[in-house]
Amino acid sequence: MTGIAGMAGNRGRNLMHIADLAPGGAELAVVLTNSADAPVLDEAEKRGIPTEVVEQGDDELRQDHERRVLDALADYEFDLVCLDGYMRILTDEFLDDAPTTLNVHPSLLPSFPGMDAWGDALDAGVSTTGCTVHVVTDATDDAGEVDHSKVDSGPIVTQEPVPVYDGDDEESLKERVLYQGEFKAYPRAVRWFAEGDAEVDFDANAVRVEADADDALPARKVETFDRAASLRYGENPHQDAALYADATCEEASVVHAEQLNEGAKALSYNNYNDADGALNLIKEFDRPAAAVIKHTNPAGCAVADSLAEAYERALSTDAKSAFGGIVALNRECDDATATQIVDSFKEVVVAPGYTDDALQTLCEKKNLRVLDVSDLGEITETHTEKDLVGGRLVQERDMQDPTREDLDVVTEREPTDEQLDSLLFAWQTIKHVKSNAILFATGTETVGVGAGQVSRVDAVQIAKMKADRDAEGKDADGAVMASDAFFPFPDAIEEAAEAGIEAVIQPGGSVNDDDVIEAANEHDMAMVFTGSRCFRHD
Repeated sequence: MTGIAGMAGNRGRNLMHIADLAPGGAELAVVLTNSADAPVLDEAEKRGIPTEVVEQGDDELRQDHERRVLDALADYEFDLVCLDGYMRILTDEFLDDAPTTLNVHPSLLPSFPGMDAWGDALDAGVSTTGCTVHVVTDATDDAGEVDHSKVDSGPIVTQEPVPVYDGDDEESLKERVLYQGEFKAYPRAVRWFAEGDAEVDFDANAVRVEADADDALPARKVETFDRAASLRYGENPHQDAALYADATCEEASVVHAEQLNEGAKALSYNNYNDADGALNLIKEFDRPAAAVIKHTNPAGCAVADSLAEAYERALSTDAKSAFGGIVALNRECDDATATQIVDSFKEVVVAPGYTDDALQTLCEKKNLRVLDVSDLGEITETHTEKDLVGGRLVQERDMQDPTREDLDVVTEREPTDEQLDSLLFAWQTIKHVKSNAILFATGTETVGVGAGQVSRVDAVQIAKMKADRDAEGKDADGAVMASDAFFPFPDAIEEAAEAGIEAVIQPGGSVNDDDVIEAANEHDMAMVFTGSRCFRHD
């Protein structure tokens, strides 16, 4: 356990926040103040933390007072000193005998050092300020006088940006920096020291955090986004919403896409979400591909020799569900494709460009938003994120792209070359279907999709129902099936056999794999394992 000696001159809100969080298991061993009236004394007492008061005499030298402070702390065990509004410049008299000493300053150093960082930030008219946790170093000259050029100049441990808003005054900014900046940064720094991840290099005036050294995901993630649009509302009309853009993103994106039909209403929150999912799906394929997305799930997807054919096959999977959907294309949209798109109601079409005839056709539909992502290019965003209440999940993007050689045939019957192509198409598509997911495909087009079910066998039944009831000019008989995770029981294979499925692609890995394989063999069904699943929960 890491013990902390906290030193505060007033309320000590950062110290009490650290005491409540115990980051990295660190605990306040003592709180010392140089003011007998400091409110931090009562707050520490409420938490059962010992306190000491060491006031400086009117004529007492700085170094003499620091020696008395060290004497007062001598009976406590601590590995770290944390200052919080202590308001006294420390010298080597204290720092040489004390362990690493940290302080938090309410600005992004080296900007706005000194006593009035909030006012200085407001006077400068900056849009962003923040806080800095740094190691305390001696800021006095040889005569013992304060050298203001050395104040708040020690090695920086971490920083946290905080926005400055129109209408802010010093008090409102001070509170925001505390709650949105200091309450994040100070516990983070304490945790790094408590867990042994932080190392101070005084010669280089730097702090190295070991947790960042050999991890693809950093110990701390900081990003800033600029508001690109205020949206009419969020997922529902009673929810406010806005779109924020990352100016550093180089990948084709609906966020940065140009809306070509001026006068059409702007995209909604749901439009952006669905269009993003549609665009990411068609990026999977090199040949002409089209997808129709509804509520982030594919209603249909297909790859073909021409874009118009791909769209026709994607739409025919479930034209009913495609009503009001989002269309994504991975080629310049031609008029033959555009003519099909406008034949029924769609919300958005997104593509890497449009011919003049296609654009004219699409723009005849007043409420169809036409987005141009210019060039699909390469996939450059390597991670995906999801905000949670109180935090954020970050993961590597699912970039798996198996080939025939990666598949493990586990049944007596081997898939044909045509089935292997279809299985691989189905796998790349099901990556974009919400889990639990089942997808039926024939050739390189979808036949039926069972999305977002809590039971895998239910997903099979829904895919079968959609293929039988809603697919136009195709059915499940002789199709292949993809499952985004293993089958826990053979019942889903029984359902698939009834639908006419002849080959299956799945990750494998169930304790009941042998029973599932046996069921496939009994129905003369081919089955391959990928060895990895492709859950999509968002």
